[in-house]
Amino acid sequence: MSGLTRETRLQIMLDDDELEKIDTWRFDQRMPSRAAAIRRLLQIALDIETKGTADPLQRSTDFGVLTDDDPKNKRRR
Repeated sequence: MSGLTRETRLQIMLDDDELEKIDTWRFDQRMPSRAAAIRRLLQIALDIETKGTADPLQRSTDFGVLTDDDPKNKRRR
């Protein structure tokens, strides 16, 4: 990263369960802020080798923080 200046604002929408999961991770890691935690999570994700590309027919809503197939991450309906 270059310098400490952050000139671009990125807005994302999260549901309550996704935000709770991020906040829990943040406190477990003793991150100083939610923004710092999200930047760190992005850094971790970008360092991971990924397989393939996204299906072009998928929509933004298909990409959530939590998945329905993981029992410990069941979303409230």
